[in-house]
Amino acid sequence: MKISAKTEYACIAMLELASQYGSGEPVRIRRIAERHAIPPRFLVQILLQLKGAGLVASVRGAAGGYQLIKPPQEVSLGHVMEVIDGTAEENGKTSSASPDSPAVQVLLKAWQDVAAMERQMLQNISLAELLERVKEQDERMYHI
Repeated sequence: MKISAKTEYACIAMLELASQYGSGEPVRIRRIAERHAIPPRFLVQILLQLKGAGLVASVRGAAGGYQLIKPPQEVSLGHVMEVIDGTAEENGKTSSASPDSPAVQVLLKAWQDVAAMERQMLQNISLAELLERVKEQDERMYHI
């Protein structure tokens, strides 16, 4: 599974926003960028794309930033990835070999099956679940 930098940054940003969900305080782009070494200009583009998809809202002003619109348990990792990369159908696998070859057809079908399982797994992972994993990781780091 290949994950683009853009998708990784989007997922990181969404986890940061999810960690502040319900606090009423927007998260500043600079905070996310500095904390995770993400280029701020790139992050602006990503957040605008997530905003266009209805996942985040922007808050203007001196105390402005971005907020997650939906509760973290209602936003899946798969959804975030689809917003950034598009659906698997849009990025469909093709073959360099003859599409009429039975071997090629079988391989393409196998790759499609794996991609479908992958999408299903990603749809079943919520931001809330990932936040719990981050919390557990932090706790283990401090109790060594």
